[in-house]
Amino acid sequence: MNEQRFVFMGGMHRSGTTLLASLVGTNPLVAGFRRTGAPMDEGQYLQTVCPYDEQHGGPGRFAYAPGAHMTEHDRLATPATARLLREQWGRYLAPDRPVLLEKSPPNLLRFRFFRHLFPDARFVLVTRHPVAVAMSTRKWTPALSVRQLVEHWLHAHDLVAADAAHLDGLLTVRYEDLMADPAATLDTIAAFAGIPARFRVAELDRDANVRYLAAWRSGPAADDDLGDLAARVGEHGYRLPAAA
Repeated sequence: MNEQRFVFMGGMHRSGTTLLASLVGTNPLVAGFRRTGAPMDEGQYLQTVCPYDEQHGGPGRFAYAPGAHMTEHDRLATPATARLLREQWGRYLAPDRPVLLEKSPPNLLRFRFFRHLFPDARFVLVTRHPVAVAMSTRKWTPALSVRQLVEHWLHAHDLVAADAAHLDGLLTVRYEDLMADPAATLDTIAAFAGIPARFRVAELDRDANVRYLAAWRSGPAADDDLGDLAARVGEHGYRLPAAA
């Protein structure tokens, strides 16, 4: 285990982390979590060190919890924590592969923490249009409006943007780019992880964003007027869809 490199993948719920992790995990040089019995085979449920996202409010809420944002200054950022995580995750990961992939949505707020624990680790941030994320997340959080979910997305991504200045080895992968050209996106990830690009790509649902954005445009505009958030959304590389 000590000669293997961790790649930590994170992103907002419904951003495509599960899909991307499954594609990256088809590479024979990548050890990922499979058939663990944990939700989505996420590493956050296979360790006893870091709280999992539901303990911080779950989708649409977790990034607001002070304890969700972990850095090198966290009380748990110790060699003992690193040893324990290697031991606990190592029970589920193939020991003979050079890349160990751990995907959990709240990782996006823990990259600095994991960088301190595992100095040679690499980090993959998965982003997706905030309105598409909000519309998709509402299946789980009907009590939250699209506006509230977009504001949560912005808060989390503001934190990640600030953390990026303290990180090397961070790659941002846009869900939209993955849908447009899966092979090129995976080639980029392979080069980033230092492995050959040997992936298996099945048929993808490339129109999901179109459906979510169309559903938002056709909804009652007064319910979730996002115009005042356009500049902040733009800072993260996205544009709000025009109203119907």
